[in-house]
Amino acid sequence: MLCQECNKKPATLHFTKIVNGEKTEFHICESCAREKGELIPGTANGFSIHNLLSGLLDFDPTQASIGNKPQQLRCEHCGLTYSQFSKIGRFGCSECYEKFADRLDPLFKRVHGNTVHVGKVPKRTGGMIRYKRQIEKLKLDMQASIAREEFEQAAKIRDQIRELESKLNR
Repeated sequence: MLCQECNKKPATLHFTKIVNGEKTEFHICESCAREKGELIPGTANGFSIHNLLSGLLDFDPTQASIGNKPQQLRCEHCGLTYSQFSKIGRFGCSECYEKFADRLDPLFKRVHGNTVHVGKVPKRTGGMIRYKRQIEKLKLDMQASIAREEFEQAAKIRDQIRELESKLNR
């Protein structure tokens, strides 16, 4: 697809603007985007996944501080600091995960919506996993029913849990 502005270069940036309920799509090259001022503010060369991650990582409400100076977290094994990690978007070693763990959970929650993997389960070998997940969900539903004082519904859910647990133990 060619740029809609210059009709010479390939369109590398695709924008969708919604103004007063009207949706407009632009397909433009990087140089035309610079001229129109359509690049993301604060980025040198436009959009970058590293800049996006860096922006997410820099938001840190839990950062401990001593006086007015923030305390710098550093991995003892490789020497990587949290601010270096936020700039490059990669860890220096496997121990960085443990060192920065308290800051990673909120990040994963913002990026992925959850901190626990809930991906697909293989149909042939994932029967037990599927049962366990279903039991966990039913237990949460049962607790919610009890909180709402819907005891008949909670009893039905309890029976479903017992039935699934018996299938799981076979």
